[in-house]
Order: sequence, then C-alpha cells, then structure tokens
Amino acid sequence: MPELPEVEALAGFLRGRAVDHAVSGVEVGAISALKTFRPPPDALVGAVVVDVTRHGKWLDLMVATATGEPLHLVWHLSRAGWVRWTDQLSDRPVRPGKSPIALRVRLDDGSGFDLTEAGTRKRLAVHVVAEPTDVPQVATLGVEPLSDEFTQDRLTELLAARNQQVKGLLRDQGTIAGIGNAYSDEILHAARMSPFAPTRSFDADRTATLYAAIRQVLTEAVEAASGRPAAELKDAKRRGMRVHGRTGEACPGWDGVPCGDTVHEVSFADSSLQYCPTCQTGGKPLADRRMSRLLR
Repeated sequence: MPELPEVEALAGFLRGRAVDHAVSGVEVGAISALKTFRPPPDALVGAVVVDVTRHGKWLDLMVATATGEPLHLVWHLSRAGWVRWTDQLSDRPVRPGKSPIALRVRLDDGSGFDLTEAGTRKRLAVHVVAEPTDVPQVATLGVEPLSDEFTQDRLTELLAARNQQVKGLLRDQGTIAGIGNAYSDEILHAARMSPFAPTRSFDADRTATLYAAIRQVLTEAVEAASGRPAAELKDAKRRGMRVHGRTGEACPGWDGVPCGDTVHEVSFADSSLQYCPTCQTGGKPLADRRMSRLLR
C-alpha cells in the first residue's frame, strides 16, 4: 500500500503534468470503485486542473469548472491500487470489467492517467466532491506527521490519550495521517522500540526518540521518492526498507554496522510486521500472534 512518501510523490508527479490542462474525458472501468454519484464523474469534463494535493494517503485532483466552482476527484489507492500515467492515451474507451483500470482521466493534450487495481479484493475508493472533507475518511484524518502542527508535545498527548500498542497508534489514520504498515515498521526500527510497547509507558526521553524517528524516516523517504516517475515508486520504496518486507534477512543495524541478528516477523490474519529482536526487543522474539504479551 502506498503511504505518505509515495502518495506525496504521486501528487507532485501528477501536479507537474496535469495542472493547467482541461479534463477531456472520464471513463469508469469499475463501478465498485466509485463511492459517490452526485456530482457524477463526467462533471469533471471541461474543467481545468488547478492542483493535485495529498491528505494522508488520499490523493486530491482539484479542478475549476466553467462556473468557477471547484470540484475534487479524491481517491485512496488502498492495498493494490496505483496511478498509471500515459503521455498519449489510446482512443479506445475503457471497457468495464475487462481490465484492471478502475477509472481513466483524459486531458486535453491526449495525455492522462488510469487508476488501476490488481487482485480480487477491490478496495480502491474514488469520490467526486465539492470539498475534500466531504469524504468522511478525509474529514477525520489526524495530524500530518511532517507538518508544523505535529510537535513533540502533540505526540506526547497522542501517546497518553489511550493505552495501545505503539505500532497501532502510528497506523491509526485518525491519530496520525499517512503512516501505514511499512513505515511504522521502519520508524520503530529507527527508534529501536518494540512494536507492542504500550503507549502510556513512554516517558519524555522515549517520546523524543520516537518523535525524531518519525520525522527522520518520513523526511528521508519523501526526499528519496520526490521527482521519481510513478512507475518507479513501488520499487524505490521496497529498496529503501531496512526491515519491512525483509523477513529472514540480516538486520542492517546502525551506522553501517550490522547487529548480527536477522529480521523477524509477526503474522496476523491479513498482514504482518517485521522487526529486529536485537535492535528493538532486547533480543527476545515476539510471539507470532496478534495479542502477544511477551514483551511490553
């Protein structure tokens, strides 16, 4: 699933190509992806793209209509969705149910992009709205972790709000927007903390360490993704991971010195997390079940 760094890069990629172009066509390939019906997708036709921004993991293409009223095409790529840009789209219309294309947006110079989704579990969500906050999941997003509003004091408040595993807090979009499974693993490895550590166990020093790790990991990932074509972002993300998705591989350790341990995994029903016991849990492996109480 694309997270804050990749979604930020996708917004910049589309912004650099779509802004000031008029939408010449919108074709729906998967009606299940469309979560709103008024206004309809073709209300975007003729409108000029004025910006492409990000809200957490949501992308937002803003257009100005002929009446001057803005409309927003807002979408969440979920686990298997992606943006596929084409400099010259085929004239052949999208055939519903015949390809992974969920939505196609054509621009006035013949270019455009497809929202695609692989696999059988269709979770890609597309909304056409007057305001991004008309999408409930956008309206309830938490603080952006790279914004000025996300201070160490704010993190202290979030940790103390209720007792939960710190990995769950990092992934909760209503608390902190944009961090998912992959970057929460990377942040906790950088902070050298157990993913199951209770949030109310954090003192000032541990909070400062976690705060610094959040800012560092995300800032470096945004910089690494910035300017890359959409087609390269997935592979670039995988290459940049130190522990996530690297079960069984040697932990890279710190300062160029491997710690000597291997990356371990905890599996859940439909996801998994990766961590290093030596770096994060005092050498103790975590039980491979959701409610592990081995380490707090």
